[in-house]
Amino acid sequence: MKILLVASEAAPYIASGGLADVVGALPKALNEQGNDCRVVLPKYQDLRFDRDEQPQFLCWFMVNLSWRNLYCGVFKLVRDGVTYYFLDNEYYFKRSGLYGYFDDCERFAFFSKAVLEALVNLDFEPDVIHCNDWQTALVPVYLNTFYRGVDRLSRTRTVFTIHNIQYQGIYGFSIFDDVLGLPEYVHRVLEYDGDVNLLKGAIESSDAVNTVSPSYAQEILNPYYGHGLDQFLVQRSYKLRGILNGIDNDAYNPQTDESIPFHYDADAPEGKAQDKQALLKMLGLPDNGEPVIGMVGRLVSHKGLDLVKFAADELIQSGCKLVLLGSGEYVFESFFKELESRYPQRVSVTLGFIPDFAHKIYAGADMFLMPSQSEPCGLAQMIALRYGTIPIVRETGGLKDSIRDAGAPGGNGFTFKTYNAGDMMGAIYRAHAAYDDKARWEALVDTALRSDFSWSKSAGAYAQMYADVCKD
Repeated sequence: MKILLVASEAAPYIASGGLADVVGALPKALNEQGNDCRVVLPKYQDLRFDRDEQPQFLCWFMVNLSWRNLYCGVFKLVRDGVTYYFLDNEYYFKRSGLYGYFDDCERFAFFSKAVLEALVNLDFEPDVIHCNDWQTALVPVYLNTFYRGVDRLSRTRTVFTIHNIQYQGIYGFSIFDDVLGLPEYVHRVLEYDGDVNLLKGAIESSDAVNTVSPSYAQEILNPYYGHGLDQFLVQRSYKLRGILNGIDNDAYNPQTDESIPFHYDADAPEGKAQDKQALLKMLGLPDNGEPVIGMVGRLVSHKGLDLVKFAADELIQSGCKLVLLGSGEYVFESFFKELESRYPQRVSVTLGFIPDFAHKIYAGADMFLMPSQSEPCGLAQMIALRYGTIPIVRETGGLKDSIRDAGAPGGNGFTFKTYNAGDMMGAIYRAHAAYDDKARWEALVDTALRSDFSWSKSAGAYAQMYADVCKD
């Protein structure tokens, strides 16, 4: 099957979050199963290519966007068996970073329409166009409005993945004519609560919609998680399914990871204890046998950091060390730096995101804390398991689907249900008690190291979804 994966970012070329990891790994896994999956991205200024990689110019054409007539160039690169297309327009994409500009709607409207114009000009006719998040939400809208009369696109199906429903691409209706250039009869497709809602338009226009975990697919049907779209989604739940993301086992491999000083696996796990010693030494923390809790990620409220903030003193005084890496909201950055100043022998906080250091935390920590208020999928808990680090998570979204409580047979972590600091501390106390039982802890680490969250299973589920929409 031929699939074109459309996204605003993809590892290893450019990344701001989990979307890039998905787009970087899923095509390779699909191709290993006999498909032809290709990726199309904007040609950003900040794309990072290897020294021996040189994108090849293929063609150029003009893209009509409302009253604008805009140049688009197409570049091609093949990496690990995956073909990547990069769409070039320096006015929109020769800027620092990816998002956050006043004209983001216009930039990604151009990109969405340019994707379809590229397919008219390229020697590739996909069975399915797979779009991701609001930045590509206009692809199915433009396809249904302008391109169904093009023979090579007349039978193409569309799939749309919601990575986080909180980000919907909501704009005032003044952009409808001036920027999007859509006819009046499409008004109802994009209108929601008096605004243009790009995510809503994609859900309405796509043949199938999925989220990045089965639990999240159910959660967004209720107001607490739906961010205003819950009733709309209930009415279109026949389109909706959930597929749990995977991780790249080559990128996260304690046997070969160059970022960690000692290597190990389930059959020879001794290196993990050495990595813990190396981490504590690097951070200037004493190694007195206490469990180390790691946290890596964005410091934002929906990650559950207000629970950690509320219970921080109790957590530290319970006999745990905390090693944190991340950046985000000032209230959390300042709080955790102040916590470090109060407990310099028990807390280490590094602001920013340093991939090499993140790997050291995954390998050197004993436990990994993710008390998220919401978590569409989450990859960090899977990465932690890959390194034999036991997750402590709240049962929501992908955390619920990937982590089973160690209180039952086959458990691979510790979970709590309600969004409550006391319940979070209860899970931490249970993890600490298991850590103090050496035999039990070794068994837990062994279970973690043998967990399989590779992309092969998830890719099979995506391939089945593609096949299902092509049958209709």
